[in-house]
Amino acid sequence: MRRILFILGTRPEAIKLAPVILRLQALPEEFQARVAVTAQHRQMLDQVLEAFHIRPDHDLNLMSPGQTLFESASRVVAGLEPVLAAERPDMVLVQGDTITTFCGALAGFFAKLPVGHVEAGLRTGDIYQPFPEEMNRLLTTRLATLHFAATPWAAGNLRAEGVREDRIVVTGNPGIDAVLHVAGELEQGRLAGHSPALDPSRKLILVTAHRRESFGAGFERICAALARLAKREDVQIVYPVHRNPNVQEPVRRLLDGLHNVILTDPLDYVPFVDLMRRAWLLLTDSGGIQEEGPSLGKPILVMREKTERPEAVEAGTVKLVGTSEERIVGEVTALLENVAEYQRMARVHNPYGDGRAAGRISDAMRSFFSANNP
Repeated sequence: MRRILFILGTRPEAIKLAPVILRLQALPEEFQARVAVTAQHRQMLDQVLEAFHIRPDHDLNLMSPGQTLFESASRVVAGLEPVLAAERPDMVLVQGDTITTFCGALAGFFAKLPVGHVEAGLRTGDIYQPFPEEMNRLLTTRLATLHFAATPWAAGNLRAEGVREDRIVVTGNPGIDAVLHVAGELEQGRLAGHSPALDPSRKLILVTAHRRESFGAGFERICAALARLAKREDVQIVYPVHRNPNVQEPVRRLLDGLHNVILTDPLDYVPFVDLMRRAWLLLTDSGGIQEEGPSLGKPILVMREKTERPEAVEAGTVKLVGTSEERIVGEVTALLENVAEYQRMARVHNPYGDGRAAGRISDAMRSFFSANNP
């Protein structure tokens, strides 16, 4: 039996690693899944773990309000040292591109352990967009032993950087496993969705925006665009607002109290998936929503200049609109008024996965241990 230590800290990491953790827990003769959380996103992390009935074995609770990247990185690495010493895992598994991801991989390297990286190979080609995520994933690649790429494009990025072919596995993204499972449970009435009343006569625009590179002028422009769109009588805008003060201040100042705008606290995962499946379109800067939306047949407008997920852009289900007020308003208006344009983007076509990524990841780990630790 191989002991696998999952290191995670944010809501997206929990969503995407939950199917893998549950998969390993279903194979107790082969794997023992252990979970360490840094709580980089405290409340948002906890509600996802609760939704999937996952209880951490180690809760480091390292984060504090307003801390810098320097502080969070040093705390994560130091906090993981005794966890690794106590667990003595056969492999460390991390996901994505956060400070927790990079520092978890670094801690595994310091302990001379193989590191598995879920969602490996994403690239924008610009180390400052997104910041610091692009560099986090580049450095995690150098530290990782086994690379679970969601798509052939991501795998090609890894090959171009010299990663060994036998250490790259195209698995799909386990976040798709999670969203399809939850959407199905909602459809069958086995899970409770979003409870506040929505106006069924209006088209729902679901908004998420929190990227560090948009702090300041970018958020001013995003909010100005939403304020203009809210003047339409055929839309209802729902915006779960990230708790970061750099997001809260401009959003509350410019949008609070506007007609047709509902500002909420960050939503739990299940009600958020419910809103996604009920939305007319998704307006976001989130990486995860770029992946999840196509499985639900929703057009996605991404408020970023660059994306590390170009596959859905190429497929036509995602469009980059940046943080330009005019571009955001224009593209949303086109999807509200142009039936042909809406139908072109609103189709179920997901290049990121088919809902079976967790099984492929467990199979790849089994093959790795068989070949390297017979």
